[in-house]
Amino acid sequence: MKDVNVAVIGASGWMGKVHTMAFLTFPHFFGDAGGVARVVALVDRNPQAAEGLLRKVPGAQVFQDWRQAVNHPEVDLVDICLPDDLHYEVAKAALLAGKHVFCEKPLANTAAEARELADIAREKRLITRVGHAFPRNPIHDRAKEIIDAGEIGEIKMFKGCQHIDVFGDPAAPFMWRADGTLAPTGIVGDTGTHVFSFMEFLVGRVSSLVADNFVATPRRPIFAGLGIGEGAELTGDEAMAEVTNPDGTNLLCRFENGARGIVDFSRVATGRKFRQTYEVYGTKGSIAYDWDEVNRLRFYTNDDRAGRRGFREIDVGPENPNYRAFLPLPNFSLGYNEMKIIEIAEVVRSVATNTPMWPTFETGHHICQIVDACMESSRLGRWVDIPSV
Repeated sequence: MKDVNVAVIGASGWMGKVHTMAFLTFPHFFGDAGGVARVVALVDRNPQAAEGLLRKVPGAQVFQDWRQAVNHPEVDLVDICLPDDLHYEVAKAALLAGKHVFCEKPLANTAAEARELADIAREKRLITRVGHAFPRNPIHDRAKEIIDAGEIGEIKMFKGCQHIDVFGDPAAPFMWRADGTLAPTGIVGDTGTHVFSFMEFLVGRVSSLVADNFVATPRRPIFAGLGIGEGAELTGDEAMAEVTNPDGTNLLCRFENGARGIVDFSRVATGRKFRQTYEVYGTKGSIAYDWDEVNRLRFYTNDDRAGRRGFREIDVGPENPNYRAFLPLPNFSLGYNEMKIIEIAEVVRSVATNTPMWPTFETGHHICQIVDACMESSRLGRWVDIPSV
């Protein structure tokens, strides 16, 4: 059993808290997972937040400068939970320092940056992971089993969406996620990459696409210090900031295996607090998933006799080891935090055993290629091809 010493960068933010919690708690569900995580460093540039972190993880060192954690001799794994524009810089520094890296999505601002990170990791034989946690919901293991076993035949079409309404109200305050400097690809890198991770996991590589990115509300009031999901009492006298990245995207795509895709995602779908769905259609059947029934899959097969064909409900249960780690009965519903715990347990096992696990930085590179293509296609108003390497 190997100890994996972890530095969480951006530890006081939403995702930093989720990751830290998962490192501390996963042994309650998965045992040592092939290794035990020790959070030895927490990083946040806010002095007040940094002080509070030490009470949550006694014994950890707290830094305001991420470079101190990246270069700390005890740190094995650097966990990056920062705004998008910092992912590449911190990940590159960590890899060059010989650290394994777990980075929240999107991996980088561009596919070229992601390619460089993947190449450095390969040359240095380091373990990497991108934080695409949604496909780690055990129900998607079942979906992949059905697809890989050929039960729905040759895949012909994928439909997927993910929507929230955090910016549905035109008066919703500005935050860093709407700043094209801090988040250059906006909703495409933020929410779009979640859908793209399902596409890559279930269907395969995308070869070309045409996308229409849009900004729903060009200017928003400034209210300092807000995070996602937080509200504010506005006076009407606030200064305004320009929204400089996409609020939403509609796209068509082609996969390397010949399948077609229809995808949409946004942060302005008023009333949709969290909407995530996919449908995969094949020559022999189909599967459908909806977050509102988070541990359930719907499966259709032409093998049923005429007059009895229809979608059946499949609930994931304790036959899946990741589900069984939490619950002894099916359909008791694992949620987002459990998916992150599954993800973190896999990251620790991957580092401890030196075994790469999906999604690595190679996967992150392909997903960044899709993001790049969306940005280019929308700008040019035409189909864009995605390189196969």
